[in-house]
Amino acid sequence: MKKTNKRRILVIDVGGSHVKTRVSGRREMRQCESGPNLTPPQLVRRVHELNGDLKFDLVSIGYPGIVVHGKIIAEPYNLGRGWVGFDFRKAFRRPTHIMNDAAMQALGSYEGGRMLFLGLGTGLGSALIVDNVIAPMELAHLPYKRGRTYEDYLGDRGRRRLGSKKWRRTVLEVVDQLRTALEADYVVLGGGNARKLKKLPKDTRLGSNDFAFLGGFRIWRSTALRA
Repeated sequence: MKKTNKRRILVIDVGGSHVKTRVSGRREMRQCESGPNLTPPQLVRRVHELNGDLKFDLVSIGYPGIVVHGKIIAEPYNLGRGWVGFDFRKAFRRPTHIMNDAAMQALGSYEGGRMLFLGLGTGLGSALIVDNVIAPMELAHLPYKRGRTYEDYLGDRGRRRLGSKKWRRTVLEVVDQLRTALEADYVVLGGGNARKLKKLPKDTRLGSNDFAFLGGFRIWRSTALRA
């Protein structure tokens, strides 16, 4: 593992509205728009356009959907088609590690114990880390109430439908419920909408885009965390 400490890692954080990238050893983040029509070949092309002047040896991708054993097994809800079976290693011509985007940010946010991560963005990402073992979850599309899912309430569409005040109240209620049900020591709220909260629930702190990149670096550099 020591060799990877000297190799440059390109982290790609794929979201429903933006794709954010950063290369290890550099503070600069570069981004472009994503959207409901973004396909894997388009992603690869845009990432090369963004980082054409930079060198990198390894690639980490945070994907907004289900990833099992490093492979995408379901198409995303907020992007285009063609993700299942796409060979990113071949496309980038680099060793490539893919994991759920919420799990990647959770990995970068982790400080020990039992941590629940919720990503409040275009959709709803979720992951749980217990004593250094990370478990990506798909809470977003589970039924919550009134025939709607957790994502329907906590995602961006839910925020727009409910209005900011009611959305904030719903976030507080859901975080409290999930923290209790999963016996989490603390909760990290990431995603662009997390900062729209006026107050945080008990034992909760805000995440950051920087944690998503840190998680992408840790995938290659740390043996302490197990997927």
